[in-house]
Amino acid sequence: MRKIIIGLLLVSFMMLAACSSGSNETASETETEKITVWAWDPNFNIKAMNLAKDAYASVNPDFEIEIIEYAQNDIIQKLNTSLSSGTKSGLPNIVLIEDYRAQSFLQAYPDAFHKLTGSFNTNDFAQYKIAPTSLNGENYGLPFDTGVTGMYVRTDYLEQAGYTIDDVTNIDWNQYIEIGKKVKEVTGKHMLTLDPNDLGLVRMMIQSSGSWYLKEDGTTPDLIENEALKEAFALYKELIEADLVKPVSDWSQFLAGFNGGDVATVVTGNWITPSVKAEASQSGNWAVVAQPRLPGMANSVNASNLGGSSWYVLDLDGKEEATDFLAKTFGSNVELYQNFVTEIGAMGTYNPASEGEAYQVEDEFFGGQQILVDFSKWSEAIPQVNYGLHTYVVEDILVVAMQDYLNGKDIDSALKDAQQQADAQIR
Repeated sequence: MRKIIIGLLLVSFMMLAACSSGSNETASETETEKITVWAWDPNFNIKAMNLAKDAYASVNPDFEIEIIEYAQNDIIQKLNTSLSSGTKSGLPNIVLIEDYRAQSFLQAYPDAFHKLTGSFNTNDFAQYKIAPTSLNGENYGLPFDTGVTGMYVRTDYLEQAGYTIDDVTNIDWNQYIEIGKKVKEVTGKHMLTLDPNDLGLVRMMIQSSGSWYLKEDGTTPDLIENEALKEAFALYKELIEADLVKPVSDWSQFLAGFNGGDVATVVTGNWITPSVKAEASQSGNWAVVAQPRLPGMANSVNASNLGGSSWYVLDLDGKEEATDFLAKTFGSNVELYQNFVTEIGAMGTYNPASEGEAYQVEDEFFGGQQILVDFSKWSEAIPQVNYGLHTYVVEDILVVAMQDYLNGKDIDSALKDAQQQADAQIR
């Protein structure tokens, strides 16, 4: 009997051991490192994420990542719908968010995002990116691409009007207008395109002086007493009244303006470079200089920003793996940023990357200019501003105010009405 009991105990022990071994094996199989990413633009952001995925494979070959493409507006809607309902089911581990919109998510859903503080060195990145990606002293976004601006210039048109590239380097907008009048007189070409429903030029102008549509708290509209905004409105009107503007109403017309040789300059973010170079017949006739600054404002600089986005980690299972992935790719990998340049034509905001070979290339389209070196230098000078919660809400109001101003309303009345509308909508 004693032998039977001992035998049964041994069998039981072996069965338990087997079950335990099987359980561990199953757990090991289910603990697969897999995260999902949401982003837009297959030729830029998605391609960059795929390059990062390949780079990380050398560090963690078992890592799995699923990259899902959505339109930016769809990402915004999906995030708002899920987070406002209190559910995180179906959300990604990593999501790309435009810098202008970041604070609206961070402040509305502070517990939805995982802190990235300490996972990367903020001093390694263009400092203007840190404020919009942070909240209460904590870093939540890992800076990605830059919207650092420049003024793309047709050097052949300048020469016809008697100017050199030095004449348009580090100038203010008043000087730009005077040069533009001569260029228009001699060549018949407008200086730039403008879409009346897009105030991107105004955004570039006011950020160059460290101002924004909102006060430093990121919530209070700052319109009626905003001297930079008043100056930007006045310059916008002067550009139109001097007949320096070719009106456009959509993206394709914007591209056609410079590809077709109708304008002498393009003032916008560096992301337009591939589109400028798309017209190969113009190779050698372009250069890039710093954006004009606001005249009469001591704090205005020849540098600004238009656009840009950053990566965020949702506070979900897998947040540690997602953070490690971002830290070892977008947060520190110099070679990866070289690949962004060579494979995509994309500039990041990771400063150490600017020392790499890809950034030193002399671009024959721009007369042998090292345009990435210049853009990198300008990005370090961009003033930090708090884009806050309501950039696009306020801009919709300002589009109407601008039309009122162009149609004869004085600037103080136009901005006073805009201030009242913004206060009412945001309150």
